[in-house]
Amino acid sequence: MTEDGEVTMPDALPDWDYQMDLHLRRTVRVDVDRARSQSGLPADAALALAAVWTATGSNLSGPASHVRLTGSGTSTVELDIQLRGSDLGGLLLLDTALVLAERRDSTSPSAPRRAGSVLWSDRESLRLQGDAPQFPLAVIDFARTSFPDDAAWHLQISGGLESSTMGSLLLLVNERNTCTSTAFERAGKPRPVDRVVLSAVYADVARTLMEHALSLDDFVDDAQFPDGSLGATLMSLFDRLLPGRSIIDVRLRQRQNPSLFASDLQAAVKIFEVP
Repeated sequence: MTEDGEVTMPDALPDWDYQMDLHLRRTVRVDVDRARSQSGLPADAALALAAVWTATGSNLSGPASHVRLTGSGTSTVELDIQLRGSDLGGLLLLDTALVLAERRDSTSPSAPRRAGSVLWSDRESLRLQGDAPQFPLAVIDFARTSFPDDAAWHLQISGGLESSTMGSLLLLVNERNTCTSTAFERAGKPRPVDRVVLSAVYADVARTLMEHALSLDDFVDDAQFPDGSLGATLMSLFDRLLPGRSIIDVRLRQRQNPSLFASDLQAAVKIFEVP
């Protein structure tokens, strides 16, 4: 749902940020009698249509809608879902399921018995991209996640080297740390203090990415990765930060002297230098 009316949900929202709430609607037609008969359930079995959302970026999930179905024939159910942008980030997964609403004790051995047993399900996904160009970002409350409450940011890395970069990386910023969250809000026109914060985040993200890359055995000098993949991104970053260096030599230096390696990267990213 947009200001201009309904539009088909796209694969991604490139202009999304944590201040953008989402309003989604889905219409589902359920042949209740057929659903019961094909599941081995009696004609009076109560069913329910439930929708659940999960955001991979914020590590949050929750119920979106729940409608009980007790009649017969075909029921048309409209699920109206409103989600706060501050709860989201990364990949938004929307699961819709037709489930058994109540426990049944007197059913055939092959029929579902437990409340919540899934008779049918469907998943839709929506890629949410933050306001950092070409880098997914979300500002969330760390107190509602498994991350330390007082941490300023966290770089989340998932998937293998062949995975898409946009689906593998997500920078999470703690909204409770106002100095950091404000710096990202003002990234287009940063103040001197914002430049310092953004420089520190950039340096830390670069170090985290390089340490992650060097920990993988498949990250080697002659490796070839698909365009847009995490491996290609890490290889490009390595070549930009440490030009002319071999991965074998850098990996050895990082393992033998981690603190010196960290200083190498500080120098490479030119931390706190104002362009």
